[in-house]
Amino acid sequence: MKELNTLVPELREIALASGANDLRLISAGIVKTAAWVRLKCRYGCKAYGKHLSCPPYSPTPEETGKVLDDYEHAVLFEFVGLPKEASVDPRHIHHYLWDLILMVHDVVFKLERHAFLGGYYKAFGFGAYPCSLCETCLPEEGDIDFHTGKRLCRHPDMMRPAMEASGIDVYATVRAAGFELEVVTSFDETIRTFGLVLLD
Repeated sequence: MKELNTLVPELREIALASGANDLRLISAGIVKTAAWVRLKCRYGCKAYGKHLSCPPYSPTPEETGKVLDDYEHAVLFEFVGLPKEASVDPRHIHHYLWDLILMVHDVVFKLERHAFLGGYYKAFGFGAYPCSLCETCLPEEGDIDFHTGKRLCRHPDMMRPAMEASGIDVYATVRAAGFELEVVTSFDETIRTFGLVLLD
């Protein structure tokens, strides 16, 4: 297994080369979960129930909290800025951020895989926003049982749950890691987006 002081610079290089702005090694203990987080998904997000990376299919805050207990280290990485797509209504946030979401998924996949191949066999990543690996997800097509999730994802190797969808308080977590994050109040503001890979 690679030492963390060797692995983390390699992960940082991969992340920055793939579009991230920064990557930091953090203690998994600062990753905060809270029961209220998924309420924001259920009551407020148009993607609720439409993506396998989102509730009700994603891990609950309780499940995520138990998983976090199995880890000591993680890397948190930041993307700054919004790929502008003038033809998309920004109120349709999933489609408006399509390229950014794909970039986050790509980096999560690359970092998790690199860590795994470096001997960190427990490596597991969390992305942000509803998954965009497919034009439409199986629940959107009505091809899945809402409660049991009886059909498998088309991209199980790459699809990972969003942090917020898994009950992670992203604001508290990234602030504890020393990143700045404030609520965006207009579509003209810079968007800061984060991904997480648990190590060990």
